[in-house]
Amino acid sequence: MEIDPTLLEKVQGDNKEFKKLYEEHVKLKNRVEELNRMKFLTPEQELEKKTVQKQKLKGKDRMIQILEQYEASTS
Repeated sequence: MEIDPTLLEKVQGDNKEFKKLYEEHVKLKNRVEELNRMKFLTPEQELEKKTVQKQKLKGKDRMIQILEQYEASTS
């Protein structure tokens, strides 16, 4: 899903929950990318990667809900 940068900035300024979720999403994304760059993952790292991916997806789903609500209220 491609998000308009102007909308993203506006919602982050207006909605503290969204801003927190977005910041967490970026951190989780960076951690997944870091794990993906490793040639070999221990079982613990594999588990961490799956857990982080699930957290990231859950946060993304909530951010999409907030964006949809925001767009509906401003239309």
